[in-house]
Amino acid sequence: MDSKNIKYAVLVAAFLTASCDSTGSKAPADTVSKTGQSEQTATKNTKTVLFFGDSLTAGYGLDDPSEAFPGLIQDSIKNDNLPYKVINAGVSGETSAGGKSRIDWVLKQKVDVFVLELGANDGLRGIPVKQTTQNLQAIIDRVKATYPDAKLVLAGMQIPPSMGKKYAVDFKAMFPTLAAKNNITLIPFLLDKVGGIASLNQSDGIHPNKAGAKIVAGNVWPVLKTVL
Repeated sequence: MDSKNIKYAVLVAAFLTASCDSTGSKAPADTVSKTGQSEQTATKNTKTVLFFGDSLTAGYGLDDPSEAFPGLIQDSIKNDNLPYKVINAGVSGETSAGGKSRIDWVLKQKVDVFVLELGANDGLRGIPVKQTTQNLQAIIDRVKATYPDAKLVLAGMQIPPSMGKKYAVDFKAMFPTLAAKNNITLIPFLLDKVGGIASLNQSDGIHPNKAGAKIVAGNVWPVLKTVL
């Protein structure tokens, strides 16, 4: 990781950890109204792409949730006339353990494509890579058990070496290892060409602004499109 990305990730550590409220609770996941059509208005043949992640998925700080990368993916789907609707199940401050605890509730709605974007908060808090791996694997297992025909996509993330070089290396390797083990599609680095670039982030220097979100969507769409 270059020095620019390291500086970015250090800032993320401070902000994302604080994105939970003082009690550690998180805002409920509004998995229908944030992006895409509602379940009631979707056509019978429309399939669902569900993004399951943290503040990067939720679109923290943007004027409209539709400006977050999942909303921009919905625009790309519409432009290509593909029969999919996007559901944004992002929650700011989410960890892999938090995701594991709410996955069954989210899976009450049918999922055809599941995009997993979690783990960054674990790494920035120094949670053992083995534990994060187990939590992410549990989420993947629940999706596969509930919807065996669903296609899965995993978003990769990186952290600075503040927890030690070995930890940073192991954390980065966790995502491609999980993807290979489960035969699922990998987005190598979600924030490629955005992290650490001031003009592409909000005033906090952490979360992508509207222009940055477009680049993130550009990192996601070519990968996601291969599974639709």
